[in-house]
Amino acid sequence: MRAATIRDGEVLVAEHDDPTPGPGELLVRVRAAGLNGADLLQRRGHYPAPAGSPADIPGLELAGEVVGAGRDVTRFGPGARVMGIVGGGGQAELLVVHERQVTPVPDVLDWHQAGGFSEVFTTAHDALVTQAGLRPGERLLVHGAAGGVGTAAVQIGRALGAHVTATARNVDLHPRIAELGADVVAEPGALPEDERFDVVLELVGGPDVTADVRRLRTGGRIVVIGVGAGIKAEVNLVALMGVRGRIMASTLRARPLEEKAAAARAVERELLPLVERGALTVPIAVSYPLEEVSAAYDRFAAGGKLGKIVLDLG
Repeated sequence: MRAATIRDGEVLVAEHDDPTPGPGELLVRVRAAGLNGADLLQRRGHYPAPAGSPADIPGLELAGEVVGAGRDVTRFGPGARVMGIVGGGGQAELLVVHERQVTPVPDVLDWHQAGGFSEVFTTAHDALVTQAGLRPGERLLVHGAAGGVGTAAVQIGRALGAHVTATARNVDLHPRIAELGADVVAEPGALPEDERFDVVLELVGGPDVTADVRRLRTGGRIVVIGVGAGIKAEVNLVALMGVRGRIMASTLRARPLEEKAAAARAVERELLPLVERGALTVPIAVSYPLEEVSAAYDRFAAGGKLGKIVLDLG
């Protein structure tokens, strides 16, 4: 099979042996695979794949058709359209993944949308709902709202009945973020100093956290799931104590199968019905064929986009 392959800090297309599914695993013919920030970090040697995932084939999310299965597979048969998150290896023509990590692809999603759905919507749902417990009527602040996770979080917040404020550097994208469900869209640092939030989704990193603490309402929660702008922050603990606030953080990639399966079932139960009704969508910034994977990574690194960059694997 052909796959995006990391070699000496670059990403190129190379031939690999076809994978073989083990017990409970599906062999999937990948049709589309989204790019994520973790892929860029892995290309630079800063985010190695977890044990059990290909060390040199990136890709945390994919969509495709089941073409084979190992023993003890009980749910998905040949030809089933599936999508899901993996520890790596998604940007390849073939992939093996445990059937409990994937969900069906809703009929309303094309391959590009399905290929860019699972990582960002699972991440956003896990952070906002499972961890922060976002409730209807609460006020949500999403930093970095133009990216994949940001656009997912804005839509989930709207669907849950929260008041959504979003920040994004590219002002040209503000109207499109508002169309996704943000009640207020602003440049970073342009929010009124006295505005307070119940939940802050931190996708930018350390430099934001000091201000995030100041912006918490009583009982407010900060969830850190991105650190692209820095890994360190100075926190006023007295201010955090004063509002009985909490700071949480997580990643999905290295979680064990049981936790990934639980996250997949939560998405299937709570988000896929919203996708079917058109309440959630997957904005696609641009797609590239596998042969142009290097250009796709360069476009991702350039920033200034709204939504997902997706590899088309045919």
